[in-house]
Amino acid sequence: MIAQPEYIDEFSQLLQSINEGINLSKASLDYQVVLADIWLKAFTEVAQEFSYSQIKDENSRDLRQFLQVWSKTFDKEFNRRLRSEDVVFLQGKFLNRIINYWGEKGQLMKDGLRFLTILSKINPISLLNLLHQDKIQVGVTPKVEIYREDKIVLYRFRPVVDSLNIPILIVYALVNRPYIVDLQEERSLVSNLLKLGLDVYLIDWGYPSSDDCWLTLDKYINGYINNCVDVVCAHRNLQQINLLGICQGGTFSLCYSSLYPEKVKNLITTVTPVDFHIDEGLLNVWSGCTLGSQALDVDLMVDTLGNIPGDFLNFVFVMLKPFQLGIDKYINLLEIIECEDKLLNFLRMEKWIFDSPDQAGEAFRHFIKDFYQGNKLIKSEVEIGAKLVDLSNICIPILNIYAEQDHLVPPASSLALEKYVASNDYTVRSFPVGHIGIYVSSRVQKDLPSTIFDWLKVRV
Repeated sequence: MIAQPEYIDEFSQLLQSINEGINLSKASLDYQVVLADIWLKAFTEVAQEFSYSQIKDENSRDLRQFLQVWSKTFDKEFNRRLRSEDVVFLQGKFLNRIINYWGEKGQLMKDGLRFLTILSKINPISLLNLLHQDKIQVGVTPKVEIYREDKIVLYRFRPVVDSLNIPILIVYALVNRPYIVDLQEERSLVSNLLKLGLDVYLIDWGYPSSDDCWLTLDKYINGYINNCVDVVCAHRNLQQINLLGICQGGTFSLCYSSLYPEKVKNLITTVTPVDFHIDEGLLNVWSGCTLGSQALDVDLMVDTLGNIPGDFLNFVFVMLKPFQLGIDKYINLLEIIECEDKLLNFLRMEKWIFDSPDQAGEAFRHFIKDFYQGNKLIKSEVEIGAKLVDLSNICIPILNIYAEQDHLVPPASSLALEKYVASNDYTVRSFPVGHIGIYVSSRVQKDLPSTIFDWLKVRV
Protein backbone atom coordinates (compact mmCIF):
# COMPACT_ATOMS: atom_id res chain seq x y z
CA MET A 1 0.00 0.00 0.00
CA ILE A 2 1.38 3.36 -1.05
CA ALA A 3 1.37 6.06 1.63
CA GLN A 4 -0.65 9.17 0.93
CA PRO A 5 1.43 12.29 0.20
CA GLU A 6 -0.06 14.16 3.18
CA TYR A 7 1.15 11.41 5.52
CA ILE A 8 4.61 11.61 4.01
CA ASP A 9 4.63 15.39 4.58
CA GLU A 10 3.47 14.98 8.18
CA PHE A 11 6.09 12.33 8.84
CA SER A 12 8.79 14.53 7.29
CA GLN A 13 7.71 17.46 9.46
CA LEU A 14 7.79 15.22 12.54
CA LEU A 15 11.33 14.08 11.75
CA GLN A 16 12.41 17.68 11.16
CA SER A 17 10.89 18.73 14.48
CA ILE A 18 12.64 15.88 16.31
CA ASN A 19 15.91 16.79 14.62
CA GLU A 20 15.57 20.44 15.65
CA GLY A 21 14.83 19.33 19.21
CA ILE A 22 17.96 17.17 19.25
CA ASN A 23 20.10 19.98 17.81
CA LEU A 24 18.73 22.40 20.40
CA SER A 25 19.46 19.96 23.25
CA LYS A 26 23.02 19.41 22.05
CA ALA A 27 23.69 23.14 21.60
CA SER A 28 22.21 23.78 25.06
CA LEU A 29 24.42 21.12 26.63
CA ASP A 30 27.57 22.50 24.98
CA TYR A 31 26.74 25.99 26.26
CA GLN A 32 25.92 24.76 29.76
CA VAL A 33 29.32 23.06 29.93
CA VAL A 34 30.94 26.45 29.29
CA LEU A 35 28.81 28.12 31.97
CA ALA A 36 29.63 25.35 34.45
CA ASP A 37 33.33 25.89 33.79
CA ILE A 38 32.91 29.62 34.47
CA TRP A 39 31.13 28.87 37.74
CA LEU A 40 33.89 26.49 38.81
CA LYS A 41 36.70 28.94 38.07
CA ALA A 42 34.85 31.81 39.74
CA PHE A 43 34.26 29.75 42.89
CA THR A 44 37.92 28.72 42.90
CA GLU A 45 39.04 32.37 42.76
CA VAL A 46 36.63 33.37 45.52
CA ALA A 47 37.83 30.53 47.73
CA GLN A 48 41.45 31.51 47.15
CA GLU A 49 40.74 35.13 48.02
CA PHE A 50 39.01 34.23 51.28
CA SER A 51 41.73 31.73 52.19
CA TYR A 52 44.33 34.45 51.64
CA SER A 53 42.34 36.81 53.88
CA GLN A 54 42.32 34.22 56.69
CA ILE A 55 46.05 33.69 56.39
CA LYS A 56 46.53 37.44 56.85
CA ASP A 57 44.31 37.24 59.97
CA GLU A 58 41.81 39.67 58.49
CA ASN A 59 38.39 39.91 60.07
CA SER A 60 36.00 37.26 58.81
CA ARG A 61 33.56 38.49 56.22
CA ASP A 62 29.82 38.26 56.49
CA LEU A 63 27.48 36.75 53.90
CA ARG A 64 26.88 40.05 52.15
CA GLN A 65 30.60 40.69 51.74
CA PHE A 66 31.04 37.16 50.44
CA LEU A 67 28.28 37.67 47.85
CA GLN A 68 29.80 40.96 46.73
CA VAL A 69 33.20 39.34 46.18
CA TRP A 70 31.53 36.39 44.47
CA SER A 71 29.51 38.72 42.22
CA LYS A 72 32.54 40.74 41.16
CA THR A 73 34.66 37.66 40.58
CA PHE A 74 31.96 35.81 38.64
CA ASP A 75 31.25 38.75 36.34
CA LYS A 76 34.96 39.22 35.68
CA GLU A 77 35.38 35.56 34.72
CA PHE A 78 32.12 35.62 32.75
CA ASN A 79 33.26 38.68 30.77
CA ARG A 80 36.67 37.16 30.06
CA ARG A 81 35.45 33.73 28.98
CA LEU A 82 32.36 34.75 27.01
CA ARG A 83 34.28 37.08 24.71
CA SER A 84 36.53 34.30 23.37
CA GLU A 85 35.71 33.19 19.83
CA ASP A 86 35.07 29.56 20.70
CA VAL A 87 32.47 30.47 23.32
CA VAL A 88 30.88 33.20 21.19
CA PHE A 89 30.51 30.56 18.47
CA LEU A 90 28.82 28.13 20.89
CA GLN A 91 26.57 30.86 22.22
CA GLY A 92 25.59 31.92 18.71
CA LYS A 93 24.89 28.31 17.77
CA PHE A 94 22.70 27.87 20.86
CA LEU A 95 20.75 31.06 20.09
CA ASN A 96 20.26 30.04 16.46
CA ARG A 97 18.96 26.62 17.54
CA ILE A 98 16.46 28.29 19.86
CA ILE A 99 15.22 30.48 17.03
CA ASN A 100 15.04 27.52 14.65
CA TYR A 101 13.01 25.62 17.20
CA TRP A 102 10.82 28.69 17.63
CA GLY A 103 10.08 28.45 13.93
CA GLU A 104 9.09 24.79 14.35
CA LYS A 105 7.11 25.23 17.55
CA GLY A 106 6.19 28.90 17.36
CA GLN A 107 2.92 28.86 19.27
CA LEU A 108 4.28 26.51 21.94
CA MET A 109 7.32 28.75 22.45
CA LYS A 110 5.16 31.89 22.57
CA ASP A 111 2.86 30.32 25.16
CA GLY A 112 5.87 29.27 27.22
CA LEU A 113 7.43 32.72 27.00
CA ARG A 114 4.14 34.31 28.03
CA PHE A 115 3.98 32.00 31.05
CA LEU A 116 7.58 32.78 32.03
CA THR A 117 6.88 36.51 31.66
CA ILE A 118 3.95 36.20 34.06
CA LEU A 119 6.09 34.27 36.55
CA SER A 120 8.89 36.84 36.30
CA LYS A 121 6.48 39.56 37.36
CA ILE A 122 5.54 37.70 40.53
CA ASN A 123 8.46 38.81 42.71
CA PRO A 124 9.19 41.13 45.66
CA ILE A 125 10.16 44.03 43.36
CA SER A 126 6.78 43.88 41.63
CA LEU A 127 5.12 43.95 45.05
CA LEU A 128 7.15 47.01 46.03
CA ASN A 129 6.19 48.68 42.74
CA LEU A 130 2.54 47.97 43.45
CA LEU A 131 2.74 49.38 46.96
CA HIS A 132 4.48 52.57 45.81
CA GLN A 133 3.06 52.99 42.32
CA ASP A 134 1.46 56.35 43.14
CA LYS A 135 4.89 57.71 44.15
CA ILE A 136 6.99 56.25 41.32
CA GLN A 137 6.61 59.21 39.00
CA VAL A 138 8.92 59.48 35.97
CA GLY A 139 9.14 62.00 33.16
CA VAL A 140 8.16 64.76 35.56
CA THR A 141 9.07 67.92 33.62
CA PRO A 142 6.03 69.58 31.98
CA LYS A 143 5.95 69.18 28.20
CA VAL A 144 3.56 69.61 25.28
CA GLU A 145 3.10 67.49 22.19
CA ILE A 146 3.80 69.47 19.02
CA TYR A 147 3.92 66.70 16.41
CA ARG A 148 2.81 63.09 16.02
CA GLU A 149 3.48 60.58 13.23
CA ASP A 150 2.57 56.91 13.44
CA LYS A 151 3.70 55.92 16.97
CA ILE A 152 6.33 58.62 17.46
CA VAL A 153 5.67 61.86 19.33
CA LEU A 154 7.71 65.07 19.33
CA TYR A 155 7.57 66.96 22.64
CA ARG A 156 8.65 70.42 23.64
CA PHE A 157 9.47 70.92 27.31
CA ARG A 158 8.05 74.09 28.73
CA PRO A 159 10.82 76.71 29.08
CA VAL A 160 11.41 78.08 32.57
CA VAL A 161 13.76 80.97 31.70
CA ASP A 162 14.64 82.92 28.55
CA SER A 163 16.32 80.48 26.22
CA LEU A 164 19.11 80.55 23.66
CA ASN A 165 18.00 81.26 20.10
CA ILE A 166 18.85 77.77 18.82
CA PRO A 167 16.74 74.93 20.32
CA ILE A 168 18.10 71.47 21.06
CA LEU A 169 16.44 68.24 19.91
CA ILE A 170 17.17 65.08 21.95
CA VAL A 171 17.36 61.92 19.83
CA TYR A 172 17.24 58.88 22.10
CA ALA A 173 17.98 55.22 21.33
CA LEU A 174 15.25 52.82 20.21
CA VAL A 175 16.02 50.62 23.23
CA ASN A 176 14.33 51.52 26.53
CA ARG A 177 12.44 54.77 27.04
CA PRO A 178 13.75 58.35 26.83
CA TYR A 179 12.46 59.42 30.25
CA ILE A 180 15.83 58.36 31.68
CA VAL A 181 16.87 61.96 30.87
CA ASP A 182 13.94 63.20 32.98
CA LEU A 183 13.72 60.48 35.62
CA GLN A 184 12.86 62.68 38.58
CA GLU A 185 13.09 66.32 39.52
CA GLU A 186 16.50 66.28 41.19
CA ARG A 187 17.91 63.83 38.63
CA SER A 188 16.75 65.30 35.33
CA LEU A 189 19.08 66.34 32.57
CA VAL A 190 16.13 67.96 30.82
CA SER A 191 15.10 70.02 33.84
CA ASN A 192 18.65 71.20 34.44
CA LEU A 193 19.09 72.22 30.80
CA LEU A 194 15.85 74.19 30.95
CA LYS A 195 16.98 76.01 34.09
CA LEU A 196 20.17 77.06 32.33
CA GLY A 197 18.22 78.49 29.42
CA LEU A 198 17.95 75.85 26.70
CA ASP A 199 14.82 75.26 24.63
CA VAL A 200 14.53 71.45 24.73
CA TYR A 201 12.64 69.12 22.40
CA LEU A 202 12.58 65.29 22.50
CA ILE A 203 11.52 62.47 20.17
CA ASP A 204 9.58 59.66 21.86
CA TRP A 205 9.75 56.58 19.62
CA GLY A 206 6.79 54.89 21.33
CA TYR A 207 6.20 51.14 21.31
CA PRO A 208 6.46 49.41 17.90
CA SER A 209 3.84 46.71 17.33
CA SER A 210 3.84 43.75 14.93
CA ASP A 211 2.56 46.09 12.21
CA ASP A 212 5.81 48.08 12.47
CA CYS A 213 8.20 45.19 11.79
CA TRP A 214 8.89 46.64 8.32
CA LEU A 215 10.14 49.98 9.64
CA THR A 216 13.65 50.64 8.32
CA LEU A 217 16.51 52.90 9.35
CA ASP A 218 15.57 54.95 6.30
CA LYS A 219 12.15 55.56 7.86
CA TYR A 220 13.63 56.42 11.26
CA ILE A 221 16.33 58.79 9.98
CA ASN A 222 15.14 60.19 6.63
CA GLY A 223 11.54 60.01 7.81
CA TYR A 224 10.88 60.54 11.52
CA ILE A 225 14.03 62.45 12.55
CA ASN A 226 14.01 64.66 9.45
CA ASN A 227 10.31 65.44 9.89
CA CYS A 228 10.83 66.32 13.56
CA VAL A 229 13.76 68.60 12.70
CA ASP A 230 11.59 70.36 10.12
CA VAL A 231 8.79 70.79 12.65
CA VAL A 232 11.16 72.30 15.24
CA CYS A 233 12.66 74.61 12.62
CA ALA A 234 9.18 75.74 11.54
CA HIS A 235 8.10 76.09 15.19
CA ARG A 236 10.99 78.49 15.85
CA ASN A 237 11.26 79.97 12.34
CA LEU A 238 14.83 78.72 11.94
CA GLN A 239 16.91 76.96 9.29
CA GLN A 240 19.04 74.94 11.74
CA ILE A 241 18.80 73.42 15.21
CA ASN A 242 21.12 71.65 17.66
CA LEU A 243 21.04 67.85 18.04
CA LEU A 244 21.75 65.91 21.23
CA GLY A 245 22.07 62.20 20.42
CA ILE A 246 22.10 59.55 23.13
CA CYS A 247 23.67 56.10 22.63
CA GLN A 248 22.12 54.61 19.47
CA GLY A 249 20.35 57.95 19.07
CA GLY A 250 23.80 59.51 18.87
CA THR A 251 24.68 57.16 16.03
CA PHE A 252 21.42 58.13 14.32
CA SER A 253 22.31 61.80 14.86
CA LEU A 254 25.70 61.27 13.22
CA CYS A 255 23.99 59.66 10.22
CA TYR A 256 21.48 62.51 10.05
CA SER A 257 24.15 65.20 10.34
CA SER A 258 26.06 63.56 7.48
CA LEU A 259 22.97 63.44 5.27
CA TYR A 260 21.50 66.84 6.24
CA PRO A 261 24.45 69.03 7.31
CA GLU A 262 22.55 72.17 6.37
CA LYS A 263 19.92 71.53 9.07
CA VAL A 264 22.23 70.95 12.06
CA LYS A 265 23.92 73.89 13.78
CA ASN A 266 25.81 71.96 16.51
CA LEU A 267 25.99 68.27 17.35
CA ILE A 268 26.32 66.72 20.81
CA THR A 269 26.87 62.97 21.08
CA THR A 270 26.70 61.18 24.44
CA VAL A 271 27.85 57.59 25.12
CA THR A 272 27.61 57.07 21.35
CA PRO A 273 29.05 54.00 19.59
CA VAL A 274 31.09 54.87 16.49
CA ASP A 275 33.65 52.09 16.05
CA PHE A 276 31.62 48.93 16.64
CA HIS A 277 34.62 46.60 16.38
CA ILE A 278 36.13 47.57 19.73
CA ASP A 279 36.16 44.04 21.13
CA GLU A 280 36.57 45.10 24.75
CA GLY A 281 32.83 45.71 24.58
CA LEU A 282 31.11 42.39 25.26
CA LEU A 283 27.94 43.64 23.55
CA ASN A 284 29.97 44.27 20.39
CA VAL A 285 31.35 40.73 20.49
CA TRP A 286 27.97 39.11 21.09
CA SER A 287 26.45 41.15 18.27
CA GLY A 288 29.02 39.79 15.84
CA CYS A 289 31.96 42.19 15.62
CA THR A 290 34.36 39.21 15.55
CA LEU A 291 32.31 36.30 14.16
CA GLY A 292 29.50 38.03 12.30
CA SER A 293 26.41 35.86 11.78
CA GLN A 294 28.03 32.96 13.64
CA ALA A 295 27.65 35.04 16.81
CA LEU A 296 24.24 36.45 15.91
CA ASP A 297 22.29 35.37 12.83
CA VAL A 298 20.10 38.46 12.69
CA ASP A 299 18.48 37.38 9.41
CA LEU A 300 17.24 34.18 11.02
CA MET A 301 16.10 36.10 14.10
CA VAL A 302 14.11 38.76 12.24
CA ASP A 303 12.70 36.35 9.65
CA THR A 304 11.44 34.13 12.47
CA LEU A 305 10.35 36.65 15.10
CA GLY A 306 9.46 39.76 13.11
CA ASN A 307 10.03 42.36 15.82
CA ILE A 308 12.73 41.67 18.40
CA PRO A 309 11.16 41.35 21.88
CA GLY A 310 12.22 44.02 24.35
CA ASP A 311 12.37 41.35 27.08
CA PHE A 312 15.00 39.47 25.07
CA LEU A 313 17.17 42.60 24.79
CA ASN A 314 16.78 43.26 28.51
CA PHE A 315 17.97 39.72 29.21
CA VAL A 316 21.04 40.30 27.01
CA PHE A 317 21.91 43.54 28.82
CA VAL A 318 21.59 41.88 32.23
CA MET A 319 23.77 38.97 31.09
CA LEU A 320 26.61 41.36 30.32
CA LYS A 321 27.05 41.60 34.11
CA PRO A 322 24.73 38.86 35.40
CA PHE A 323 25.62 38.95 39.08
CA GLN A 324 26.07 42.69 39.49
CA LEU A 325 22.84 43.46 37.61
CA GLY A 326 20.87 40.34 38.53
CA ILE A 327 21.78 39.71 42.17
CA ASP A 328 24.15 42.22 43.76
CA LYS A 329 21.92 45.24 43.33
CA TYR A 330 19.02 43.41 44.97
CA ILE A 331 21.23 42.51 47.93
CA ASN A 332 22.10 46.21 48.24
CA LEU A 333 18.38 46.95 48.18
CA LEU A 334 18.11 45.42 51.67
CA GLU A 335 20.19 48.29 53.04
CA ILE A 336 17.90 51.01 51.71
CA ILE A 337 14.48 49.36 51.87
CA GLU A 338 13.52 51.32 55.00
CA CYS A 339 14.57 54.66 53.50
CA GLU A 340 11.66 55.71 51.30
CA ASP A 341 13.55 58.25 49.18
CA LYS A 342 16.31 55.78 48.27
CA LEU A 343 13.78 52.99 47.73
CA LEU A 344 11.75 55.14 45.33
CA ASN A 345 14.94 56.04 43.44
CA PHE A 346 15.67 52.33 43.09
CA LEU A 347 12.13 51.54 41.91
CA ARG A 348 12.21 54.34 39.33
CA MET A 349 15.35 52.84 37.85
CA GLU A 350 13.79 49.37 37.85
CA LYS A 351 10.74 50.76 36.08
CA TRP A 352 12.92 52.27 33.37
CA ILE A 353 15.17 49.22 32.99
CA PHE A 354 12.26 46.86 32.33
CA ASP A 355 10.25 49.31 30.23
CA SER A 356 11.79 48.09 27.01
CA PRO A 357 9.89 48.41 23.71
CA ASP A 358 10.14 45.75 21.04
CA GLN A 359 12.48 46.61 18.17
CA ALA A 360 11.17 46.98 14.62
CA GLY A 361 12.61 43.95 12.85
CA GLU A 362 13.97 45.51 9.66
CA ALA A 363 15.62 48.44 11.47
CA PHE A 364 17.18 45.99 13.94
CA ARG A 365 18.45 43.81 11.08
CA HIS A 366 20.04 46.78 9.32
CA PHE A 367 21.64 48.15 12.48
CA ILE A 368 23.18 44.84 13.56
CA LYS A 369 24.47 43.88 10.10
CA ASP A 370 25.81 47.25 8.96
CA PHE A 371 26.97 48.75 12.24
CA TYR A 372 27.89 45.95 14.67
CA GLN A 373 28.94 43.27 12.19
CA GLY A 374 30.09 45.29 9.19
CA ASN A 375 31.40 48.35 11.09
CA LYS A 376 30.35 50.29 8.01
CA LEU A 377 29.83 53.63 9.76
CA ILE A 378 33.55 54.37 9.90
CA LYS A 379 34.01 52.96 6.39
CA SER A 380 31.46 55.33 4.81
CA GLU A 381 29.50 52.29 3.63
CA VAL A 382 26.22 52.66 5.54
CA GLU A 383 23.39 53.30 3.12
CA ILE A 384 20.33 55.09 4.45
CA GLY A 385 17.69 55.33 1.78
CA ALA A 386 19.60 55.95 -1.43
CA LYS A 387 22.50 57.85 0.20
CA LEU A 388 25.76 56.78 1.79
CA VAL A 389 26.59 58.08 5.25
CA ASP A 390 30.01 59.72 5.13
CA LEU A 391 31.20 61.05 8.50
CA SER A 392 33.64 63.35 6.71
CA ASN A 393 30.59 65.37 5.61
CA ILE A 394 30.23 66.53 9.22
CA CYS A 395 32.02 69.86 9.51
CA ILE A 396 29.87 71.41 12.24
CA PRO A 397 30.99 71.84 15.88
CA ILE A 398 30.85 68.56 17.84
CA LEU A 399 30.80 67.91 21.58
CA ASN A 400 31.49 64.22 22.21
CA ILE A 401 30.68 63.06 25.77
CA TYR A 402 31.51 59.58 27.03
CA ALA A 403 31.37 57.62 30.29
CA GLU A 404 34.71 56.32 31.54
CA GLN A 405 33.18 53.18 33.09
CA ASP A 406 30.78 52.38 30.24
CA HIS A 407 30.44 48.61 29.67
CA LEU A 408 27.86 48.96 26.86
CA VAL A 409 29.71 51.54 24.74
CA PRO A 410 33.45 51.33 25.50
CA PRO A 411 35.14 54.75 25.60
CA ALA A 412 37.35 53.77 22.66
CA SER A 413 34.25 53.24 20.54
CA SER A 414 33.07 56.81 21.18
CA LEU A 415 36.52 58.42 21.00
CA ALA A 416 37.03 57.00 17.49
CA LEU A 417 34.70 59.71 16.16
CA GLU A 418 37.44 62.35 15.98
CA LYS A 419 39.31 60.36 13.30
CA TYR A 420 36.42 60.30 10.86
CA VAL A 421 34.69 63.69 11.02
CA ALA A 422 35.95 66.83 9.29
CA SER A 423 35.00 69.26 12.04
CA ASN A 424 37.62 71.80 13.10
CA ASP A 425 35.65 72.44 16.28
CA TYR A 426 35.72 69.13 18.13
CA THR A 427 35.51 68.83 21.92
CA VAL A 428 35.65 65.75 24.15
CA ARG A 429 34.38 65.51 27.73
CA SER A 430 34.21 62.48 30.00
CA PHE A 431 32.62 61.59 33.34
CA PRO A 432 33.74 58.85 35.80
CA VAL A 433 30.49 56.87 35.66
CA GLY A 434 28.81 54.11 33.67
CA HIS A 435 26.48 54.15 30.67
CA ILE A 436 23.35 55.05 32.65
CA GLY A 437 25.06 56.89 35.50
CA ILE A 438 25.85 59.74 33.15
CA TYR A 439 22.14 60.66 33.22
CA VAL A 440 21.07 59.75 36.75
CA SER A 441 24.15 60.33 38.89
CA SER A 442 23.58 63.30 41.20
CA ARG A 443 27.28 64.07 41.01
CA VAL A 444 27.27 64.17 37.20
CA GLN A 445 24.09 66.27 37.09
CA LYS A 446 26.03 69.08 38.75
CA ASP A 447 28.40 69.29 35.78
CA LEU A 448 26.91 67.67 32.65
CA PRO A 449 24.11 70.22 32.00
CA SER A 450 26.45 73.18 32.44
CA THR A 451 29.05 71.48 30.22
CA ILE A 452 26.46 71.23 27.43
CA PHE A 453 25.08 74.73 27.98
CA ASP A 454 28.47 76.47 28.19
CA TRP A 455 29.64 74.69 25.04
CA LEU A 456 26.49 75.69 23.10
CA LYS A 457 26.38 79.26 24.44
CA VAL A 458 29.49 80.32 22.56
CA ARG A 459 28.33 78.60 19.37
CA VAL A 460 24.87 80.12 18.93
